[in-house]
Amino acid sequence: MRKKSIHIYFLLLPAILFISSCAKDTTGPDTGNERDKFIGTWSVNEIHTKLTYEVTIFADESSSTEVKIYNFGGSGNTVKTKALVEGYDIGIFPANQSLSNGWVVDGSGTMSGTTKINWTYTINDGANLIYAQAVYTKK
Repeated sequence: MRKKSIHIYFLLLPAILFISSCAKDTTGPDTGNERDKFIGTWSVNEIHTKLTYEVTIFADESSSTEVKIYNFGGSGNTVKTKALVEGYDIGIFPANQSLSNGWVVDGSGTMSGTTKINWTYTINDGANLIYAQAVYTKK
């Protein structure tokens, strides 16, 4: 009887390891607030324009789920965009947000792993409506 249970154990062990390796990657800062994984400086590569620049994401002290993004869409280091974090998703909040430079922005992104955010958004600079995609990579 003992021999059979050992064989079953060795047969189940690879299956258990395989299943556990498929779990979603949730590594990163674990401070109890899900937005913390978004906080920091990010390199941005815009796909449509081939522009590269940096944004900085800070926690919004007035909310436990909101952040402030400085230089969103290349708007300037003093221009902030507010966004809402829910799990691995981030979205401009409120939608169609007017920035201090006169732009209107909207869009959302999804974190991949702990170091990339894939964004789709629009920027209306008053003359053009730009449809953009970008990849943020954490520095």
